[in-house]
Amino acid sequence: MTRLSDAVRGRLADTGGEPTAGRVAAALRAEERLLGDREVLALADELQAEFVGAGPLEPLLRAPEVTDVLVNGPDEVWVDTGEGLLRTALRFQDEATLRRLAQRLTAAAGRRLDDAAPYADARLPGGVRLHAVLPPVSAGGTCLSLRLPRRRAFTLDELVAAGTVPIEGASLLAALIETRTAFLISGGTGSGKTTLLSCMLSLADPSERLVLVEDSAELRPEHGHVVRLEARPPNVEGAGGVTLNELVRQALRMRPDRLVVGEVRGSEVVVLLNSLNTGHEGGCGTLHANAAADVPARLEALGCAAGLSREAVHSQLAAALDVVVHLVREPGGGRRRVAEVCLLRRAADGLVGVVPAVSFTAAGAMVTAVGAAALVERLENRWDPGTREEPP
Repeated sequence: MTRLSDAVRGRLADTGGEPTAGRVAAALRAEERLLGDREVLALADELQAEFVGAGPLEPLLRAPEVTDVLVNGPDEVWVDTGEGLLRTALRFQDEATLRRLAQRLTAAAGRRLDDAAPYADARLPGGVRLHAVLPPVSAGGTCLSLRLPRRRAFTLDELVAAGTVPIEGASLLAALIETRTAFLISGGTGSGKTTLLSCMLSLADPSERLVLVEDSAELRPEHGHVVRLEARPPNVEGAGGVTLNELVRQALRMRPDRLVVGEVRGSEVVVLLNSLNTGHEGGCGTLHANAAADVPARLEALGCAAGLSREAVHSQLAAALDVVVHLVREPGGGRRRVAEVCLLRRAADGLVGVVPAVSFTAAGAMVTAVGAAALVERLENRWDPGTREEPP
């Protein structure tokens, strides 16, 4: 296969032009005249994937149930189909083949990957999120992490059916959007924050203008008026980069009805909190946190790193955000689900803390907490938790 691949590659280089399926098939026939039509089509598809696609990973990326493809060196390829990681039988011919694929994919995204820059984070054409690391930084061989965007947003009913959103929590999430409550969705890596946020944004009034600011475009709400702004890394000379902080500032000038930050992770938190204090209602985003109770501390750390004092961060936070929706992923890479909904409230010492309002068990049962009544009031009585015993 390597000899045939090199020969076809040479013919395509001689003729010039893009390596389309037709050109690859013609070059293949010129090399292997005894092949039948079926063999030519199969080999042409495989070779085209090697030249312009993801090579042997292409079938995995095309599978509708796959959300992540992880390569740990030439002999380990794993996939996540939503039910945890599974090791595949796929192998690369050798480390050099895997390295060439990583470098070609990275170059297609306009990034550099070599000994001088042994890691890269980029988005491929089509929306696939790519992260690559070369040896010797990755001691076991070249590592690739590919995260596939969902082709459409889940509906709320689909998330309920999947067990991500408890039946009694669906109306609560819908009320957050309807009342234009400012909220954050928190959770660990892979807990489904972006999926849930896309679903909730799909519930926004069709007359609203959603301006999405993301490091890598992953939010895909089913909504008629969406404006997307995506950060851009600097080029190899270190110029031309556009940060989330700058994009949030630009978004505020674009008449957003809802300002959405896909993931709050840096200094953009200062501009976001300030904007939510100046009449921009209904803002939302996601935040990495192990528990809802950790959210104020995470925002404090980001704000202080951006130059705000601790007091200023909590003062802005108290007036900017109302609710935290926290997601968890069950052990073993299992089901993602909404675990709790909490209010953000300023305490007597001036610091913002988390007040539990509603939690959901693994079985989907709802348990109200001390903040439930305040949450009902914030949601303008458009959500009714019903009669539940508060935990002791």
